[in-house]
Amino acid sequence: MIRVLIVDDHSVVRRGLEQMLATADGLEVVGSAANGEEAVTQAAALAPDIVLMDVSMPVMDGIAATRTVLADADAAGRAMRVVMLTSFTEQRRVLDALQAGASGYILKDSTPDEVIKAVHAAHAGGAPLDPAAARVLLDSRRVQQPAQDLSPRESEVLALVATGLPNKQIARRMGISERTVKAHLTAVFQQLGVTDRTQAALWAKEHLPAANG
Repeated sequence: MIRVLIVDDHSVVRRGLEQMLATADGLEVVGSAANGEEAVTQAAALAPDIVLMDVSMPVMDGIAATRTVLADADAAGRAMRVVMLTSFTEQRRVLDALQAGASGYILKDSTPDEVIKAVHAAHAGGAPLDPAAARVLLDSRRVQQPAQDLSPRESEVLALVATGLPNKQIARRMGISERTVKAHLTAVFQQLGVTDRTQAALWAKEHLPAANG
């Protein structure tokens, strides 16, 4: 069961998310918070697996809260991931959220199914990104590297990373070992000059048709 903490300063939004996630298989809402400061306290007390975090909130915004929540979890030896759920697509906010450690960035106009899939993807080690947020980031994080420099196998792995799949599922889909997937990703990261899955996924969405299919 994936334990979820909901953080949003609008009570109607919190209640709506609680009701929506309560009907989803494998998810359990363990608490909610109305601002970033409450999120830090709740995350420490409840140890959720996933925090659905709004960006713009009083007292402490979602960016600062994400940074603090993840630092506290790391210090406590807990595995915790943050997925931003917001209406903002400004480049600075998106980039700041990912630099603060957020595993994903999705928008409030997403369908219930998209939100649920994002929670599962983040918990499995993926990096769920709303297409609108990804497009906003492309200009600032685009890597100038021709797609033809990647092997067909590397391109296939990268396209699956862009869909938010973790290594284990990529390995299963391609019929290869998880260790081989990691080896391909290491080579891809080196060729593209990126350091994480999010940057690689953004590059793929811009350069690989398969990543947008």
